[in-house]
Amino acid sequence: MPLRIDIAGLPAEQVRFAASPLAELTAMLHVLAEPGHHPRFAAWAGEVWAGLRPELAERVREADSLWRSSQADFLLPGRPRPALADELADVDAIDDETYATAALVSTCGSTRIATGSPLTDPASRERALDLAQARGPRQEAFAESLLTDPAATRARIRDTLEQCAEAFFDSAWAGLEPQLSADLRRKQDLLRHKGIRAALDAVSSAVALSEDSCRIVVDKLQDKATAARESVTFIPSVFGSPHLVVVHAAGWRPVVQYPVADIAPVPLEIVELRLDALAHPVRLRLVRTLARSPHTTSELAHNWDLSAPEVSRHLAVLRRAGLLTTKRQGRYVRYSLDLPQLSSLGTDLLAAVLR
Repeated sequence: MPLRIDIAGLPAEQVRFAASPLAELTAMLHVLAEPGHHPRFAAWAGEVWAGLRPELAERVREADSLWRSSQADFLLPGRPRPALADELADVDAIDDETYATAALVSTCGSTRIATGSPLTDPASRERALDLAQARGPRQEAFAESLLTDPAATRARIRDTLEQCAEAFFDSAWAGLEPQLSADLRRKQDLLRHKGIRAALDAVSSAVALSEDSCRIVVDKLQDKATAARESVTFIPSVFGSPHLVVVHAAGWRPVVQYPVADIAPVPLEIVELRLDALAHPVRLRLVRTLARSPHTTSELAHNWDLSAPEVSRHLAVLRRAGLLTTKRQGRYVRYSLDLPQLSSLGTDLLAAVLR
């Protein structure tokens, strides 16, 4: 399902690429809340949790609904600044109603809680608390605190973020800045010399410019639309990988936080092609054979009592999916399984094939 950002009439210079300390801190907090989403950072998450003071660890957990399943919109700034303190000051400038509504959307789920303000409308307040209660006692307590005393809750969240910066973010950010800066230079160079389409192609295979160049289309679960009236901002992230996060709610500047990857991510279509190829029992049998040693078509046919044309058809499917490599030796072509490509689909699958 596509998420569409209308950019018709938006000046080219208002399509921006910028790093955000607050957005990267939010990505790190998401890793701490959901380390299973980020295997490459699992060791880092374990070390951070082990090093946090118990009080700070509890405060991170009590507010984790702001960054666990979805990020609160105010944590992904439409106008990124170089310093975390400046971005937190911008968050402080948001009125309580806007802040609370954004925070409760994260706490209560992706569905907007109601049409009224949860701070002043009794029905909206009750709806917010019901939704938070359904998500667990921690979310219920957080929602109750925010609705009862928004000023104190906001101050506590800011203090938690500042303590996280001192505990682990500041040192990590210093090491991340060169990588983010290099990515920004590449994107800005593409934007300047080749246009927005080329820059978006370099962001992710899930981000594209519509044929009429009037909309940015993002492959997300939501089927939603928003408009970039003033600007649209793309924020690179190291710790956000593999997620693609989009701020699209009405009243907020559209923001896309995209992963900076060491290698280009495999498009979803290729993953589907590979899973389809492996779903056939005969092809899976051939894959398990090729995982042990290279074979020719005739060898595979003999081993499994199949005809050579039948084996060739199955091998062709596996090759189109990028799961095989070939090597010619004289008049023979030997097929081998591409283990790195297979392992990228998952360790359980690899273990099953190699069993």
